[in-house]
Amino acid sequence: MGHKLFDCRDLPGECTLAISGEEEEVVRAQELHAVAAHDAKDGEQLRRWIRSLLRDEPAVSASVSEIPA
Repeated sequence: MGHKLFDCRDLPGECTLAISGEEEEVVRAQELHAVAAHDAKDGEQLRRWIRSLLRDEPAVSASVSEIPA
């Protein structure tokens, strides 16, 4: 299973936070962020909304050996 991405920059407003990782990690982290930073109401409806906006994170094609020192 690939990583998922939630990017606040996709939504109206000033927030620039992007969260990526395994789906459940992203949902939990974004839920905490939405409640703390955006005054969202915690609950199943918020988690469903977050899941609806998740997208697949683009694969990174560079290997560690290709990163300039």
